[in-house]
Amino acid sequence: MTCVIFGAGKIARGFIAHLLYLSGIRFVFVEKNQALVELINQKKRYCINVMGNSDKNICIDNVSALGYIQENEIVELILDSDAIFTAVGGKNLIDTASIIAKGICKKIDKKEKLNIITCENWKQPALCLKNEILKYLSDNYLKEFDLYIGITEAVVMRSAIEPDKNSLIEDPLLVNVQNFWELPVNASDMVSGFPNILGVRAISSFEGFLEKKFYTYNAANATVSYLGALLGYKVLSKAAKDERVIKVLDGVYSETSSALCKKYGFSNEEQKEFVKGSKMKLQDETITDYIERNARDPIRKLSCDDRLIGPARMAIEYDILPCNLCIAIAAAIYYENAEDESSNTLKKMREIQGVDTVLDRVCKIDTNGILGKLIKCKIELLKLKGWINE
Repeated sequence: MTCVIFGAGKIARGFIAHLLYLSGIRFVFVEKNQALVELINQKKRYCINVMGNSDKNICIDNVSALGYIQENEIVELILDSDAIFTAVGGKNLIDTASIIAKGICKKIDKKEKLNIITCENWKQPALCLKNEILKYLSDNYLKEFDLYIGITEAVVMRSAIEPDKNSLIEDPLLVNVQNFWELPVNASDMVSGFPNILGVRAISSFEGFLEKKFYTYNAANATVSYLGALLGYKVLSKAAKDERVIKVLDGVYSETSSALCKKYGFSNEEQKEFVKGSKMKLQDETITDYIERNARDPIRKLSCDDRLIGPARMAIEYDILPCNLCIAIAAAIYYENAEDESSNTLKKMREIQGVDTVLDRVCKIDTNGILGKLIKCKIELLKLKGWINE
């Protein structure tokens, strides 16, 4: 039994490959970064540290990788595989489509079924990938596509964090991971024949689950990251225990939870438990995760469907005023990190063209609408508090 993992980053190595290895399933990474491909093939092994549960630490042996340039080998690998996973980052999914499409054609020719599981923090990643793949298929393959091919999505709940520099000298592929072992997958878009993999939980009623995770966990993470940055914190868990941050964080949880329950019919108790898990993760000091890592690329994270503007728009749609989400958005707009190109671009836009330009071009919202006005109001509030200095 063999699985293909597109991507060889921290989630690919530290979660998907980990579950496959523990399940006794062979896997091969397919990675765009040729230097990373060569490193994996040179080392052939790497270790995983489970934060807060060192008894679960493990070293993964006999690993290998193919580069995107090895197209023929990748296509043959797909033909022989039992499933494909992607962990490439949502914006990079389209880069995988043409190669996967060629492998799919071979599968359909042999009348063999294949499931592709997207493991991305992205809105509708499976649909995004499917639409791209379909562009490369001729009519005869399109007719049989849904019979043989399932493209679905998973919700990645485990954090994978890069170790310190000294640890990476000893093992440059080392990954630190959260002590979390379940990978929920949307079962409704799968075809039969998916292999039995430890931790993979197929869920039939998946509607809203990905958005629930994204607008609960990721919105909370962004709230702590950007407020923590303004308050001078470096480590995520320390910022998440600051009473000033907690007050806003609890408000964000309340706003996103109310909107999600109205939209999808989740029970209040179910959502409270989900929130509890999110908050515990943020405040867990056994997870040494840095604000810089979580806050980087604020322009992407301020886009209209992402972790802050997305739930704020959803809240307004369901007659909930997203006051605390707008505090987090205000903090994100003023996030600064000289080593982050996105942060520098955002700062330049904000200082030269003004906040309205950020709201219009980055967030894609009406600067004089309810959300736009509320964000600007919260910017002034943070200035009064002394959290934003101009």
